[in-house]
Amino acid sequence: MTDEEWAEHRPAVFGVAYRLLGTVADAEDVVQDVWLRAAAADLSEVTDLRAWLVTVAARRSYDVLRSARVRRETYVGPWLPEPLLTGPDAAEPVLVDESVSTAMLLVMEELTPPERVAFVLHDVFGMPFGEVAGVLGNSPAASRQLASRARRRVAAAGERPRATGPERERVLAAFRTAYETGDLERLVRLLHPDAVYVTDGGGKVSAARKLIVGGRRVAEVLHRVRVRHAFGHAVPCEVGGEPALAILRDGAVAAIDTFDITADGRILAVRRVINPDKLARVALPA
Repeated sequence: MTDEEWAEHRPAVFGVAYRLLGTVADAEDVVQDVWLRAAAADLSEVTDLRAWLVTVAARRSYDVLRSARVRRETYVGPWLPEPLLTGPDAAEPVLVDESVSTAMLLVMEELTPPERVAFVLHDVFGMPFGEVAGVLGNSPAASRQLASRARRRVAAAGERPRATGPERERVLAAFRTAYETGDLERLVRLLHPDAVYVTDGGGKVSAARKLIVGGRRVAEVLHRVRVRHAFGHAVPCEVGGEPALAILRDGAVAAIDTFDITADGRILAVRRVINPDKLARVALPA
């Protein structure tokens, strides 16, 4: 395998690992494992190098995923995916679609490991069920059933209409202004009455260990946290292919906020990652 071939296919290798595991750190470990495996293998008879690499990544990710589910059970507070910066300035090239959004990754967290693997490999990467079965160690029919169950659960979770890209950007611009200026009433108006605020501190920093529910209460908590922890500017960025905000403190990224926004322009969920381990690989463009 040449350096050029690896550079061409690396985004797919990273992409399948990140979709299955939800963390950049674990995905990068899988990428390294796949590269070492490929470097040591005789690939002269491999007719589809991308498929071979994706299959190796999927098998390794499946092993990691099963152990990660055990680790999630002891995680302190709510768990959120590790933010993946996307867009033209992202350090990590990745194939971007809805399946790398925070909302979709959280839906996939509710799937069993076999369901998640079948869904990602077939529905996202187009892998035939015969090859999916080779990763899962079952039959093509069983893999088809797993993907079908996963597809139904994903579809059910996405029934609420969501804002379009331009509307999301407009809402986040208004949210950013209200947040930075401490305009509590404007924040309340932007938030859905049933809005939810989720914080992932992982036990490493102070964070709410339960969901904060209700538009006004969420606005009050956001305002209080901003003042108490000296959070500064909110910088627009792209996470998982969608507009997001990086919250700075003393010039460094202290939090990454992702959002669910309804079709009528109300913020239904604010999901904030403040676990420093999950922010260590977030590098905003200068």
